[in-house]
Amino acid sequence: MRISPCPDDPATLPLANSLRVSEDADQHKEGGALQIILGGVAAVAALVYWLRYAGAETPSPAASCVKTLSTAALALLGWWLNAPLLVVIGLAFGSLGDLALSRAGDRAFLAGMLAFAVGHLAYVIEFARLLAAGDPQVGSVFWVTVAAMALLVPLTLLWIAPKAGGLAWPVRAYALIIGAMALAASLLPHSSGLWLLQIGVAAFLASDFILALGKFIATHPRTRLLAARSLWPLYWGGQALILWGAVL
Repeated sequence: MRISPCPDDPATLPLANSLRVSEDADQHKEGGALQIILGGVAAVAALVYWLRYAGAETPSPAASCVKTLSTAALALLGWWLNAPLLVVIGLAFGSLGDLALSRAGDRAFLAGMLAFAVGHLAYVIEFARLLAAGDPQVGSVFWVTVAAMALLVPLTLLWIAPKAGGLAWPVRAYALIIGAMALAASLLPHSSGLWLLQIGVAAFLASDFILALGKFIATHPRTRLLAARSLWPLYWGGQALILWGAVL
């Protein structure tokens, strides 16, 4: 039976405060343990996928499971940390995109592109909300991003997309969406986690460009393997940094 001290009795106030502090400490420990578990699961799954499955020619259920888990755990971690809802949604759709891209065929690739496009749009909306609430920072990060987009977006539209066959127009649309995300991130008002978030967005963008090169431009198996091996740390690390920057 739990004794509830009377708050009006000065003699019981120290006991009540002690019980309250003890309960808060227990909840903090439980929350911290769950954060470590979710973060550890995400990181270990990402590492296993990179070392064991990235670039594998034949899809497998194990690869799909590990790849999806690595970002699904990030989404759960974001939810537990009270990250902005749209960031959690972006991570969740990224996990669905990972599942789709772990399968073979153009239909699976298109489904993955669609999932990632929705995730990027969620990030864009969240960034737009932050821009509306604060002063946009038109600085060096913005101008570097403008220069990068002026190069990468036309390259994708005019060089990569024509080699994508039936996926040409989805590739073009996707390039515009991720370009919008990068520009929005480059304008975000100052915050303690801003630099982490912007590095995460840049890494994510780089991983998408490498993915497109590996799938539609590269012809040699070794080149495709190199693309797959190099893009995964950029992609997963980018997602993790976006989450980290959003919760600081």
